[in-house]
Amino acid sequence: MNWMEVSVLVQAELAELAAGLFEELGAGGVVIEDPAVFVRAAAGVRPEEWAVPVCAVPAGMVAVKSYFPLDGALGGRLDSLQGSLLRLPADRPPQVDARVLAEEDWANAWRAYYKTIHIGKRIVIKPAWLEYRADAGAVVIEMDPGMAFGCGSHPTTALCLKLLEKYLRAGELVYDIGTGSGILAVASAKLGAARVVAVDADPQAVRAARENAERNDVAGQVSVVRGNLLEPAEKTASMVVANIIADVIIPLSPAAAAVLNEGGVFISSGIISSRSEEVAAALSGAGLVILERLQEGEWVAFAAIKEAV
Repeated sequence: MNWMEVSVLVQAELAELAAGLFEELGAGGVVIEDPAVFVRAAAGVRPEEWAVPVCAVPAGMVAVKSYFPLDGALGGRLDSLQGSLLRLPADRPPQVDARVLAEEDWANAWRAYYKTIHIGKRIVIKPAWLEYRADAGAVVIEMDPGMAFGCGSHPTTALCLKLLEKYLRAGELVYDIGTGSGILAVASAKLGAARVVAVDADPQAVRAARENAERNDVAGQVSVVRGNLLEPAEKTASMVVANIIADVIIPLSPAAAAVLNEGGVFISSGIISSRSEEVAAALSGAGLVILERLQEGEWVAFAAIKEAV
C-alpha cells in the first residue's frame, strides 16, 4: 500500500492542536518539525552529518507531518482536515502540502528524525533501532515512539525531563497526563518512582506507551490507561506531569493541585512562551507555588509545588 504524507505549516502554539486533528482522522503517526529542534540537534555537527536537513520554516512556525493510506477514504479525510485547519485560531492561515510515499518509505520516513540525545545530568534517550554504550550512572531510556508524540527531541519533552530529574522523589506515585509515547512515564520509573499511572485518550499512544514500558523493563511500575486527563486518578500523588498545551494546562491546574500531596509537584510543558503568563496565573490561582520556569526557544515549562496550608 502507498501512503500520502501531508505536511501542514502552522504557528508553533498550534502545532499540537494540528497534530490532534491528524490523530482524530486516524493518521499513521505524527511528526512535528520545530526549527528549534534542528538548531539544537545540529549544534557542533557538520551540515553533511545532520540526520535531516534544516527545513525552511519561517520564524514562529512549525511543520506538522502525518501519513494517510492511499485508499478510497483519503479524499474525505483531506477535506475534513482542511476544514478543521481553517477553524484553528491562527493569525496566519495554515499551509498544506502533500506527497505520495511507497510502503517501505513510509515505514522508515519518521525514523530519520530521531537520534541518541543527552538531557539534563544523567538522562540519555536512545532510539530502539540504534546502538549505544552508556556511561556509568546514566539513566538510559530506549524509545520507539510507534508514531506517537514524544521521543525526547522536542523542547517540550526535554524541558519536562530536566524538571523530572530535578524534582521527582523516589518511591512515590506519579501521574503522566497525555503520555503519548510514554517517555515521561518511563523516565519517571527509571528515576525512582514506585508507581506511574500514564494516561492518554489516544489508543495508538496507549499501545506505544505500553510497548515502551515493556522495552525498558518498567512495565511493573508503569500502568498505561486510556482516559481523559486526571479522570483515572484514584489516589493522591507526589507528582503530576503534563506535556500538553496551555489551553489544557490552564483548566487542568486545579485538578492537578487537588490530586497532589502536600509538597507534591506539578510539572507542565507544551506551553508557547506567549501563553506562559496565563499558565503561571492559573497555577497560582490553583494554590500552587512556582518553583522554576524553564524555556527553550519558544517553549516554556513550569515546576510548581503544593505547599502546606
